[in-house]
Amino acid sequence: MAFSSLEFVFLFLPAMLAAYYITPAKVRGVTMLLGSLCFYWWGVRSNPWMMGLLLGLLAWTYGAAVIMAWHRAWAGTLLALSWMVLFGTLLFFKYMGLFTESPLPLPLGISFYTFTMAAYLADVARRKGPADWNPLRVANGILLFPKLLSGPITPLTAVRRPCCRMSNFNLGLREFIWGLGLKLLLADQLGGLWRQLGNIGYESVSAPLAWLGLAAFSLQLYFDFYGYSKMAVGVGHMLGYHLPENFDHPYAARTMTDFWRRWHITLGAWFREYIYIPLGGSRCGNRQLTRNLLIVWLCTALWHGSTINYLLWGLSLFGLIVLEKRWTGAFLRRHGILCRFYLIPACLLTWMLFAIPNLHQLWTFAGRLLTEYSWSAPDFQRHLQQYGGYLLVGSLLATPYPERLWRRLQRTAFGTVVLVIAFWAAAYVMAAGQNDPFLYFSF
Repeated sequence: MAFSSLEFVFLFLPAMLAAYYITPAKVRGVTMLLGSLCFYWWGVRSNPWMMGLLLGLLAWTYGAAVIMAWHRAWAGTLLALSWMVLFGTLLFFKYMGLFTESPLPLPLGISFYTFTMAAYLADVARRKGPADWNPLRVANGILLFPKLLSGPITPLTAVRRPCCRMSNFNLGLREFIWGLGLKLLLADQLGGLWRQLGNIGYESVSAPLAWLGLAAFSLQLYFDFYGYSKMAVGVGHMLGYHLPENFDHPYAARTMTDFWRRWHITLGAWFREYIYIPLGGSRCGNRQLTRNLLIVWLCTALWHGSTINYLLWGLSLFGLIVLEKRWTGAFLRRHGILCRFYLIPACLLTWMLFAIPNLHQLWTFAGRLLTEYSWSAPDFQRHLQQYGGYLLVGSLLATPYPERLWRRLQRTAFGTVVLVIAFWAAAYVMAAGQNDPFLYFSF
C-alpha cells in the first residue's frame, strides 16, 4: 500500500488516525502495532511468507537483545551471529537471482527493517543504548508503518515517546501533502521523459536529448524519494512521532562528499556509524582511509542491487570521493561557481550508471552523450517543449531557496490554498491511474 495510493490516502490513513486517537493513551501502542501489521499485510498478502519472515527476524532481534543485556559476556558472539542471520537473509533474497532461474520476490522493506534491527543490536552490544524488555515497544520501533517500507532508517529510541498535539498533526498533514505533490505532480511527470528514451531506444536519441533525459531521471529519483520521505515524516508527526529528515538539498552541495552527506541521510549515517567509524573512519593514514571508503561504497552498492551497474556506480563514487579527500575537495569548497561545473556532470554520469542495469545499453547510452551536438535536433526540441517546465520547476525546487520561502508561507492562508489545490490535483492523478510505484521500493 503506497503512500501515493487512493487506498492509503482515503481509507487506511483516516481509519488509522481515527483508531489511534480514540484509543486511550496507555494502549495506543497496541493500536499502532496492529495498524502497522495490517499495513504490511496489505502489501504482502499475495506472499504471506514475507510476514512470517518479518516476524521471525523481529523475534530473533528481541530475544538476542534481551540475552545480550542479561549475559554481557555473550554480547559480542551473539551480535556477530545476529548480523550473520540478518545480513545473510538480506543477501540471500537480493542475490539468489544470480544462481537460480526463478528466485523468490524480494520481501517488502527488507533492506530497511534489517538495518534497523542490526543497528539496535549493535547499540545494545556496545552499550550505546539499552535493551528494551518490552516487546511491544521493540515491535513498534521496528514496524512503525510510516518508516517500515523505505525508511527513514531510525534508531528505536527515536520512536518510543509519541507526542500527540494538534500542532504536530497540523504540521504533519502539511508535510504529507507537500511530499505527495512532489511525488505525483513532479517526480512522476519527470519520469515520463526517461521512459520515453527507453521506448525510443538509446541508440536512436540525439546527444542533447540523452543529457536532457539524464537530468530528468536525476530529478525524478530525488523528488520521488524526497517526496516519500516527506510523507513518512508527515504521517509520523500526525501520530505524534518525530522521524528524521532524509534529504538536505543534495544538489546544492559543492562536492560529491557533501552530496552524499545530504542524500539519503539516514542510510549514510548508518554506514558511517556501524561500518566506517568501527573501521577507523578518517582518523588514519591515507591507505587505511582509502580502504575504509572502498568498503563503505562496496557495501552501499551491494545494498542497492545485484547487477553489475550498481558495482560500477559505487566504485565511481568511491573514486570521486577519494580524489576529493586527497586533492580537489578544498579547492571545490572555496569556489562556489566553479564547483557547479564539476558536481552537476558528475552527478548525472554517476546516476547514468545507477539507472541502466544492462551493460550493453549502458555503453550505448554513454556513447550517445558524446556524439555530435545539435541543439536543433527534432527529438530534443520536441521533448524540451513537453518537459521543459517540469525540469525548470524541479531544478528550482532542488535548491534551498524555494523551501525557505515555503516554510514562511505554508501556515498562511495562501499556503493552505496551495496545499488544497496540490492535494486534489494529486488525487486526480491517483484516480486516473497515472501514479508510478516509488523507485526505492525496489531496493
